[in-house]
Amino acid sequence: MNLDTRQPHAVLDLPSRRLKGLKIKRLLGLAERQQPMHLLEIGTGSGGIAHYFATHPTLRCEVTAVDVVDQRLIRDGYDFRLVHDTALPFADARFDVVLSNHVIEHVGARDAQLAHLRELRRVLAPGGVGYLAVPNRRMLVEPHFRLAFLSWLPRPLRTPYLRLMRRGERYDCEPLTVPQLDSLLAEAGFAWRHLEVEALRETLAIEGAQGPGAWLAGRLPDPALALTRRAIPTLICRIEINGYGR
Repeated sequence: MNLDTRQPHAVLDLPSRRLKGLKIKRLLGLAERQQPMHLLEIGTGSGGIAHYFATHPTLRCEVTAVDVVDQRLIRDGYDFRLVHDTALPFADARFDVVLSNHVIEHVGARDAQLAHLRELRRVLAPGGVGYLAVPNRRMLVEPHFRLAFLSWLPRPLRTPYLRLMRRGERYDCEPLTVPQLDSLLAEAGFAWRHLEVEALRETLAIEGAQGPGAWLAGRLPDPALALTRRAIPTLICRIEINGYGR
C-alpha cells in the first residue's frame, strides 16, 4: 500500500445523507438566502447531499460536487468533477454556498488542511456562506474505525494501536481540536461561528433521537451544552469570508 494514499471513508447511506442535507439547510438558513444559489459540495461520496439540494422542492440550487474518488450512488441533478488534491478547478468567488462535510480530516496534515480552507475561501463569493464539519480529536470513539481514544494518541502511536486492535492497517485521518480548527480558520481568512449546540438540537428535532443522553441534551440550556464543545464528537462551523459575516 502506498502510505501517501489516503483511503476513502465516504458515508454511502443515502437516507442519512438526506437528513444531513436538511440539517445543513437549517443551520445555514438557506431558505432565507437569495436564490438561485450556486452550491459546491466537496467530498460528495454517495452524492446524496448534492442530490438533496439539486432536487429540493423549494430551494433553487445549481449544484456542483467534487471528490477524489467516484463512489456516487445517485448521480442526477448536479454536475460532478473528479479532483486530485485540495486544488479546486473553479474560478474565484464562483459559489454562494460551499459544503465541506467531514473532508478536512482526510486531506492530510496541517499544511494540506490549510490549503483546503484557502481554496474554500477562494471560490466562495463575498457574502456567501459555508458549512464545515470535522471530527473532534477529543471525541471518545473515533468514527471511522470505531475505536475508543484512537485520535487522542500521538500520531506515531495511532496506526500501531489500530493494528493491535485489529481494526485496520493504517490510520490516515487528522481530526482537529477546537483550538486547532479555530487557528486554521483564522489563518485562512474566515469569519466563523461554532454551531455544535445548534446542530445537536437540529439532530434531535430531525431524527427524533431517544435515550437518556438525548433526553438530557434536550433539556439543558445552550450555555450548559456549549461547555461540552471541546469533547463533542463533531465540530461544526458556519464560515464566511472575513469582513462579510452577518
